[in-house]
Order: sequence, then structure tokens, then C-alpha cells
Amino acid sequence: MQSRILPGLVLLLFAAACSAAVDADSPDTGIAETRSKTPLIIAHRGASGLYPEHTLAAYEAAIDMGADFIEPDLVITRDGHLVARHERYLSRSTNVADLPEFADRRTTKTAGGQMREDWFVEDFTLAEIKSLRARQPYEGRDTSYDDQFAIPTFTEILGLVAITNQTGQTLGVYPELKGPAELAALGFDVETAILDALAAADLASIGAPVFIQSFHPATLRSLDTKADWPLVQLLPATTSEKLTPETIAAYADGIGPWKQVVMQFSDGPEAYLEMAHEAGLVVHTYTYRDDVVAPGYETIEDELSAAFDLGVDGIFTDFPDTALAVRDGASPD
Repeated sequence: MQSRILPGLVLLLFAAACSAAVDADSPDTGIAETRSKTPLIIAHRGASGLYPEHTLAAYEAAIDMGADFIEPDLVITRDGHLVARHERYLSRSTNVADLPEFADRRTTKTAGGQMREDWFVEDFTLAEIKSLRARQPYEGRDTSYDDQFAIPTFTEILGLVAITNQTGQTLGVYPELKGPAELAALGFDVETAILDALAAADLASIGAPVFIQSFHPATLRSLDTKADWPLVQLLPATTSEKLTPETIAAYADGIGPWKQVVMQFSDGPEAYLEMAHEAGLVVHTYTYRDDVVAPGYETIEDELSAAFDLGVDGIFTDFPDTALAVRDGASPD
């Protein structure tokens, strides 16, 4: 996910529903079993503030820091392999534009609801994707690791999770399917692909927790009928339907709202969390970045402390070492 300058329609509708229900009597449905007393630190695309996002190096760094979860965004290759990229298109985060052998793959497609001319993962085989190298997509961040790391498959990431849990460290995986409706229209069944990969990894047998997240309610509703993994509705979602805490709780276990909407909620951020929790939803806010501090805070430590003091159940961060230090009351190395 990415931080929004302005919240989307669905997030506003969720907030409005919370506001309207603050004083209403509602049954005590309990908090989802996935709620943690200690806020979860979710390494957003790995330790992506330090390494190119969605690389094994970024995930391994987050694991070494002690993150509770690593978060891979998933797209699919032409031959049906899930790989980790934030977008279906490749020019932003790889060296594909520099490779003449792929010049003819540049095309125009719909991506994120808009037409874009680019190179798209689904037009490449896994072997071709493996020939690309990842780059840092954010200005101002370290680019010294550009062109060093390959794009990992979801299977490789799950193997990393499994190995980590076998060492005694508890590590979860928090995948997001990117553009599932667009990929379905192109003939790809990404829902089956992710469930098959998770089943093959057999993470439950080693105690590795899993959340599956999406901006798309239809995707989560479909997954809810196929698997028992906890599901998280990201907000805002690319839909015009009205989503309230109660409607989301019918198919999901949590929500992932943009952090500033929670903190600036008209009835107070406590009311936002209260209504989500009363509906049985965990709240994992996004995205905390050391190099982009939200308005109203002098430092990222101040911003993180405010979130933890509020009682959010987890946070997505590009810099898990900073978040862990604030959460655990230590000084980062």
C-alpha cells in the first residue's frame, strides 16, 4: 500500500459509520483471535527504507531486526508464478528499461484503474523476471544496492519464513495480492495461486502466522470461502460500495487504514479504534517512514509513540528497526 494525500471514498464511509455508531449500543463480539497485546511490527516490503523493496535482502534485514511480519506484495508471471513487486509494472523498481532484449515488451495496459505504458510482470516468464534486478524506487534513499538483487518468488519468501521459524524466532508473512481483478480479467487465478503456495509451505505446522490483505472486498470475500487465514481489508479500497465495521467483519478479521485518517478522525482516534475493535477487527495502520514524518509530529519517534499509545494492533513500516526500538523502549543501533 501507499500513503494517500487524501483518504478515499470507502475509508471516509468507514469513518462516517464509526462516527455514527459511537454512542450506539452494540453487542460485544470480542476482538479477533489475531489481536496482539503488543503492537505488531510489519516490515513493509521488507526493510525497504534501507534496501530495494521486495528483495530477499530487504526481508532478511527485517528478520534480523526482529520484525514480527514481512509483507510481500504479489503479482504473477506469464507462466503462473507469484513474485514480489509492489506494482504489476516493472519500470519503477527494476532495470527492465535498460535491457534491450525486453524493449519489445513495453506495452499499454490498465494498471490501478489507469492506462499506463510500461513493462508488465504477466508478460514475462519467471526465468525472464529472474534476469531483472531490483532498484530503489524512492528518491533520497540509498541506491548503492541497485542492480544487485533478483526478484524473489513467493515460494522463496515462504521458505525464508519457514527457515526463520525453525530457528526459534516467530515470523509471520503478510501478503497482498496486487491488482487481482485486473489479473483475473487477463485470465490469471491469483487467489488459487496464493492459497496453493501457502498450503505447500505448511506454515501452520511450524507456528508461522499469516494475514492476507487486499484493497478489494470481492477478493477477500472470495478468499473467506476458500481458506481460514485471517484476512485484512485495506482502506481505502478500489470500490464504491459502502463498507462499515460490521460489513467488513462479515468476511475479514481486520482493517488496514491510512494512519492519518485514524489520528485525525473527527470523534477522536480512540473512537475509531473502539468501533473497529467492537466489531472484532484488528487495526493495522500504514505506512510509517523515517524519511516522511506525518504533519504534527517533530520526529518519527513521536509519530510512532502516538500510534502505540493509542493502542493500534500493528503498524506497517519501511524502517522496522526504528519502530521496534520505539515499541520496545530501546535505542536503535
